[in-house]
This record gives sequence, structure tokens and C-alpha cells, in this order.
Amino acid sequence: MQDLTHWLNIIGGWVWGPVLLVLLVGTGVFYTVRLKGLQFHALPRALKLAFSKSPQSDAPGDISQFQALMTAMAGTIGTGNIAGVATAVVLGGPGAIFWMWLSALFGMATKYAEAYLAVYFRVRDRNGQMAGGPMYYLEKGLGLKSLAIMFAVCGMIAALGTGNSVQSNSVAQAVQNTFGVPGWISGVILTTITGLVLLGGIRSIARVASLIVPAMALLYLTGGLIIIVANYELVLPALSVILRDAWAADAVAGGAIGAVIRYGVARGVFSNEAGIGTAPIAAAAAKTNFPQDQALVSMTGTFLDTIIVCTITGLVLVMAGQFHDGVTGAALTSNSFETLLPGVGGWVVTIGLIFFAYSTILGWSYYGEKCAAYLLSEKAVVPYRFVYTGFVMLGTTISLDLVWALADVFNGLMAFPNLIGLLLLSGIVVHQRLPEPISVRE
Repeated sequence: MQDLTHWLNIIGGWVWGPVLLVLLVGTGVFYTVRLKGLQFHALPRALKLAFSKSPQSDAPGDISQFQALMTAMAGTIGTGNIAGVATAVVLGGPGAIFWMWLSALFGMATKYAEAYLAVYFRVRDRNGQMAGGPMYYLEKGLGLKSLAIMFAVCGMIAALGTGNSVQSNSVAQAVQNTFGVPGWISGVILTTITGLVLLGGIRSIARVASLIVPAMALLYLTGGLIIIVANYELVLPALSVILRDAWAADAVAGGAIGAVIRYGVARGVFSNEAGIGTAPIAAAAAKTNFPQDQALVSMTGTFLDTIIVCTITGLVLVMAGQFHDGVTGAALTSNSFETLLPGVGGWVVTIGLIFFAYSTILGWSYYGEKCAAYLLSEKAVVPYRFVYTGFVMLGTTISLDLVWALADVFNGLMAFPNLIGLLLLSGIVVHQRLPEPISVRE
């Protein structure tokens, strides 16, 4: 088992190497140029669309545009925002935060394109629900069914690891460390409430996500902002360290990419998933007549996730200055919050981690079941939900080295077919074509 984990880690290093990271950022740059910086000048309109009542409530779709955004953000706001940022700072230095920002700014254009194509090529399944995402625009838009199958296989497997077991393990550890509750008890509770939510399908997932994500994001951001305001004299020095370290000679010299860039981009993508291809699966379920509207709404997810939430985490980490102490992950973030906000900071991180991770479990369940339905028909959805729910319990009771390694490989492999589709279908996105009539999948 250790040998398998070792080899999977090596393969994961290749998958998440310079080629994929350059392709991820390069696709964002490509769309930024072709869309004339849409993510900058259209951001106010996008935020207004995301948080105002949708005028398209009677449009085809399963959930509102806001619910689609919250479902996608449920899948992205998770351990990456708390543990992932800390890992990036430890391994790549404070400058990794700058490259996280940069990848997110370009990633907003990528997320726009993903959501546009998802709505444009979506279909109704045999149960009357919307189905869309990379597998559909790869098959319908390019006729590349082999790449569509590759994406769906990787997505179905990655959901069980990245979006499930890894998250439930984080919850169990946080609860045990803070409250002394054994992992198996957390597992039983998590498995039960996850199963109950999944029984209701996307509408149930969207309702729960629309409650959890805004509430927990607000709690976490409030804690972070209190720290920043209370220690305002540390903010400018922290920003200075981030910008200086981003261009440090020892970080970017030698080879095509330095550690600071690699970890900043990789953790930024892990956090917001721009280019991975998961979020457009949720976008395809939105009630909308216009692909560009849902694309703008989806684009705000990357802004909120990385530019806002991850920035709060990163600033607090650098302000606390504990990233050289040998602690990493969620523990480092918790220690940093507790240092600058004694008695409360650690609780903010722990509670945030629990609910962020749980919302990620819900969001990824929808991605996994849609991939399963694409591969095996809609009859596979219910069995997949049972398997998925079982993996929640499994994640709270086993060592996750192998699961992490396996999920990392398949999570990265999802990006390659998706990015190919995005680049080859850019003409549809850029020229804002009208959507095709929604068909029933054969």
C-alpha cells in the first residue's frame, strides 16, 4: 500500500507539474484577452446578478442562479481556503499568495467560459433534470466523446476522494482536536446528515448550500477582518512581504517555474477549481435563458473564493508570522487566528473548517453523480449516492495518504480534457451565440 501511495504521489507530481499549471493560467490569459478583460469591467454587474433576485425564475433549469452559485461555491470553499493556503505559504513562502491572486484573476475568465459552455450545451436527462458540464460540451461541441468519458471517469473517482473522504477526515480531526469527540461518532453524524440531504437531489443540495455557504463565509470573514482591523499596523508590512517574496530571486530563478509560483497557482486552483471543470456542472442546472448571465454569476465564485476568502487567510498567516514554526495546514491557520484573536480565533477556524468541508461534500456529490449518470445512465445515480455516502464514513476512520494521492491524480487529470474543450470552443463563448434548443439526452 505504501508503494502504491508513493507511485501515485510521483504521478501526481507529474500531473500537477509545469505543463498543467501553465495551461491553466494560459487558458485564463487567453480568455482574458479574447473577452477584453471581461472579469474586470463586468464584475460589478456579475455581483449584482449573483445576489439579486433572478428575473428568469420561469426559465428552463432546476435551481436559481444564486443556488447554482452557492452549490458551486460549496464545492470550492473548503479545506483549500483554510489548510490549502497555509500549505502554499509554508512550501512556497508568502509570495505564493500573490501568484494565487494572479491565477484567480485570470481564472475568473476561465470560469466564465466554463459556465457559458455548460449552459449552451446542456440537455435534459430522462428524468427531466438538466445535465451539463465538460462531458457534454466535449461530446456535443467537439465530437470528442473519448475526452468526455475521460473527464467523467476522473470526476466520478475524484469526487469520492477530494470532495468527500478528504473533507470528512478534516471534519473528524477538527472535532476531535477541539471537542474531544471520537472520529467514528463524527463519521456517523456526517454520514447520516449527508445521506438525508442527498436523497433530495440537486434541489435539496442547493437549499442547504444556500444556507451554509453564506453564513459560514460571513463568520469566517468577520473573524479575519476583526484581526486585520485590530492589527492594522501589521497589514502593510504583510503585503510588502507577499509582494517582495513573489519576485524573490531564489523563488523564481532556475527552471520555468519556481516553488513560489507552483504552490501559489496550484493551491489557488485547488481552492477555486477554475479550469478543473467541476463548477460548470452546477452552472448547467441554473434557471436561465442566457448563457452569459449564468457565466457572469459563476465567475463571481472565483472572486469570492480566492480574492476574498483566501486573501483573508493569507494575510492573517503572514501577519502572525508563524509559518516557519514547522506547523502547516489547518493547524497553522488555527494557530495564527488564535494568536491574533485570543480565545476566539481558533474557534472561528475550527467551526469554519467543519462547515466549509461539509458543504464541499455536498457540492461534490452532485458533480460525482452527474459524471456517473453520463457514463452509466441516470439509473446509476441512486447507487452512486449510496457509495458516496459510505465514503463519508470511510474518510473519518482511515489514513488518507492513499486517498489523497489517488484523488490528486484524478483531480488533475480532469483539467486536461476540460481545458482542451475550452480552448477549441472559444469562438462560441467570445461571439456570444444563442444557446441551442435544450434536448433530451438519448
